[in-house]
Amino acid sequence: MEFHGRIGRTFAGSESWWPPRRSPGPGAPNIVVVLVDDVGFADLGCYGSEIPTPNLDALAGDGVQWTDFHVTPMCSPTRAALLTGMDPHLAGVGHIANSDPGFPGYTGEIAADARTAAEIFRDAGWLTLAVGKWHLTKDSDMSDAGPRHAWPLQRGFDRFYGFLEAFTNFHHPHRLIRDNSALHQDAYPDGYHLTDDLTREAIEMVRQAGDTPFFLYLAHGAAHAPLQAPESDIAPHTGRYDDGWDAVRARRFARQRELGLLPEGTELPGRNTEDGDDVPPWDTLDEDTRRLHARYMEVYAAMITGIDRSVGELRAALRELGKLDNTLFVFTSDNGASREGETHGTTQYLRTLLSSNSRHDREDPAADLARIDLIGGPRVLAHYPRGWAMASNTPFRLYKRNAHAGGHAVPLLMSWPDGLPQRGERRDQWAYVTDLLPTLIELTGVEAAGGLPRTGSSLAAVLKDPGAAHAHQEQHTELQGHRGYVRGPWEIVTRHTPMTAFGEHEWELYHRASDRTQTRDLAAEHPEVVRELAAAWERAARAGQVYPLDEGSRLRYLLRPPWQQDPAPVRLTPPVPTLERWRSLQLVQWRSFTITVTVADMGEGVLVAHGGQGGGYILYIEDDRLVFAQNGHGVMHVLDAGPPGPVIEIAVSAPGGWVWDAEVTVGGQPRGRLEGLPMLAAFCPMEGIDVGADRRSPVSWEIFERHGAFPFTGTIRDVLYTPGDFAPDAGANFVDLLRSLGQRYE
Repeated sequence: MEFHGRIGRTFAGSESWWPPRRSPGPGAPNIVVVLVDDVGFADLGCYGSEIPTPNLDALAGDGVQWTDFHVTPMCSPTRAALLTGMDPHLAGVGHIANSDPGFPGYTGEIAADARTAAEIFRDAGWLTLAVGKWHLTKDSDMSDAGPRHAWPLQRGFDRFYGFLEAFTNFHHPHRLIRDNSALHQDAYPDGYHLTDDLTREAIEMVRQAGDTPFFLYLAHGAAHAPLQAPESDIAPHTGRYDDGWDAVRARRFARQRELGLLPEGTELPGRNTEDGDDVPPWDTLDEDTRRLHARYMEVYAAMITGIDRSVGELRAALRELGKLDNTLFVFTSDNGASREGETHGTTQYLRTLLSSNSRHDREDPAADLARIDLIGGPRVLAHYPRGWAMASNTPFRLYKRNAHAGGHAVPLLMSWPDGLPQRGERRDQWAYVTDLLPTLIELTGVEAAGGLPRTGSSLAAVLKDPGAAHAHQEQHTELQGHRGYVRGPWEIVTRHTPMTAFGEHEWELYHRASDRTQTRDLAAEHPEVVRELAAAWERAARAGQVYPLDEGSRLRYLLRPPWQQDPAPVRLTPPVPTLERWRSLQLVQWRSFTITVTVADMGEGVLVAHGGQGGGYILYIEDDRLVFAQNGHGVMHVLDAGPPGPVIEIAVSAPGGWVWDAEVTVGGQPRGRLEGLPMLAAFCPMEGIDVGADRRSPVSWEIFERHGAFPFTGTIRDVLYTPGDFAPDAGANFVDLLRSLGQRYE
């Protein structure tokens, strides 16, 4: 940088000069963006819900409430679109950050040449703060070894506290990050809940900001599964859902019409009936099933209560600091409500994710019913059945992941008392998530530096004038082969069936001005409109890096860069922190593996543990007995292997059929076998590998109750993991076959 002072022989004889610092300028507003997870259009009181949300209702009363706001149908793409103002595929995040198939629209991280909101506002002098869920880093890049180029601090945030993954345990988060480092947490205090923790951290960061304007991105993990909440939040909802989703949906719709949230003549669609997305009538369920399903929704409602309390506490802190009136506050959700609990709901979300993404159905409603009193607490990872997601998305059809409105129509609340005089007003113009960053840029007067072009348009004019037209009139959507295109009053949409042909025959056509809820398909009546919009979708998809489409073969999850193939053996030598989840999973997922534990000095406690209450395995010594146990999604399989010895080996074979057989030897002598253990995969085990303790969510609740993390009292020399061959039916063995099958739909 050129020096503009004058340098003489001495300080006294020289003229000083300092490079100018960027400053937001006097009166610059603070910015708060609260993004919640899997919260549907109808889940807030101001959007028709029976769940009391006084703080969010107050936010709506202090500003503007949108009635026709849309995001993408899934979390990572929405986060990328919100933070960059770009269509998600163009930003590199066309799907969740848990696959890396090698195409520019699906990298699982924001493109290097895209400018994030944090980068823009930090460069303009704002303090940039991120708290909560990130989910914009490749799963393979989350370890302590990095690389960290896609972590929050490397994408423009000055501070970060939260988790990098898609979700976590609310009572026992599996891995929290502060700034650029993992927190080494053995246990959490009684009464801990993540939503409250994130709120405390956000408020503390705001207090530390002093007089510096800040940009706070608070991305709650709630109300994503697992459904877990403090009992004090659950209790007020007891009995509220006993009459079921059909009655709740009807009441919410009636309230929405009463509030004027929907155009006159809007119809409530019938219950979702599409194969695989269908919802049974509530009154056809037996009494036990209704009781179980109602409990799931009580806990979900409690999570909404926690979100509302968080917003209230944050706004109260801003008011106390004298900053609330000059804070531009935005609240929205990342997609519609989730159907991932499928037909029955679940107390073991990781089990259900695995079942719904495979041909191996492990669902067990009877076991779920037996755990009904545990739902909401730390011992189960619950999710509600998709009937409740249908009610959460009232009045729209289908769910998260779908291109139909239930997948992406969500609440949007905006308030800025000093800058926007509107109080308790509504806006009915169609708007999209990419519009938010351009809006913040215009309202704050920030000069946005280069990078890839933002595709959204500012809502500033519409905020100020309810009659103003919004410049953003066309938008394409794609997720997992589901497609959509909006142009003015018309929209086309598909619900794509995996491993079937893509084509114009899939398109449904709706006239949004008269049919917001997509009840009357007009494709047969207006084929020329379908052709026109389908051609527009094709152009936008080609320009926006949407191709290639996911044909449904699941090949996208098997394609990985060459440096991620064939993991090498890993030796862990205490003291060692938890090995991160994804790195741990590669050693065991879909394959045979061997664990060799060498003990230098005998003692009592955990030798090795991998996983938590959602599934895992543990090897420990108690009362001079060596025990190996597997938690098969809540079902414990236990082997007493007799007296311990200095060299212990667990040989796990994967014979096929998505099961494991485990044999324990001590000093080379067989001590017993467990056969037919459910193979753990995908997000399970959620906790990484621990040596010498079972940290955070325990594999065995009984051991946890007796000993806590049960740290080993002797000395472990090392633990060696040796990954073996894939199971004969593992997908990795069939990449070429899957490619061949998928190419039928090229």
